[in-house]
Amino acid sequence: MATPSEKLVHSSIALPLTLPRVNAKLEEEQAADPGLRPLQKRLAKEITTMVHSAADYEMAVEASQILFSNKANDILHKIDESTLLSVFEGVPQFEISKAKLEEGIPAISLLTDEAAVFPSKGEMKKMTQGGGVSINKEKLTDQNATISTADLLNGKYILAQRGKKNYYLLIAK
Repeated sequence: MATPSEKLVHSSIALPLTLPRVNAKLEEEQAADPGLRPLQKRLAKEITTMVHSAADYEMAVEASQILFSNKANDILHKIDESTLLSVFEGVPQFEISKAKLEEGIPAISLLTDEAAVFPSKGEMKKMTQGGGVSINKEKLTDQNATISTADLLNGKYILAQRGKKNYYLLIAK
């Protein structure tokens, strides 16, 4: 395994960071807490900015915060529609009735009957009991919880999550 100094040397090949203070600071941060991964983060920032742009880098950081942060729910409610759609581009999407959301619909009906997030109500019940179902990045504890227009992101989206890696975007029309 490479030492922090070796990692810094390897990362310096790709990074235009020639100032000794910057390198020393990165090395200190890496040595102090390798779990925070300061060298990897700086390398990712520099490469993404060189290949794409600073704006693309910021969007990638925001996307990773939405997907992996404990504050994801707050971020989801604050981001604009285009960022939300770009972050979840490629995930399965389902159109749902906004009228049914206005009335309120049990989560189990929404995620099985209205949108095929789960193939059966039994599977959804099991996953909900095991803590494997989230609506807008908040764990669902009751499969009969009412989902309504108050749960919409940007007035028209609901992000459903099944397990750790399966996301679904529900679009209310």
